[in-house]
Amino acid sequence: MKEETFAKLVASVKEAGEIKAGSRTPSRTYEIRPPEIRRVREHLDVSQDEFAVMIGVSAKTLQNWEQGRRQPEGPAKALLTIASRNPAAVLDALHGHRRGPTTESRRFSTRATRVSNA
Repeated sequence: MKEETFAKLVASVKEAGEIKAGSRTPSRTYEIRPPEIRRVREHLDVSQDEFAVMIGVSAKTLQNWEQGRRQPEGPAKALLTIASRNPAAVLDALHGHRRGPTTESRRFSTRATRVSNA
């Protein structure tokens, strides 16, 4: 690696450390706002408990998100964004292709069909 390139990488790592420590502000930030979770859940016509099971979080976590006490992060935020744009795809991906579906997964698959036809 060239010395100039290495020096730029070292400077970048130091800058990242300063930003993380709070002694420097980032040059730009990106804020991704989570979708209106309650709206997504109501569009799917499911209860908080059902929606929590569908996306793999606890009912308490979902309640905290809906009431604004906490914000979803990482994969949960991504999944909720996808669910807000294409709920049928999420339902189908998470619950439509199970072997030996349970009553609940069949119910969710039925909802996916209904949502995609809406």
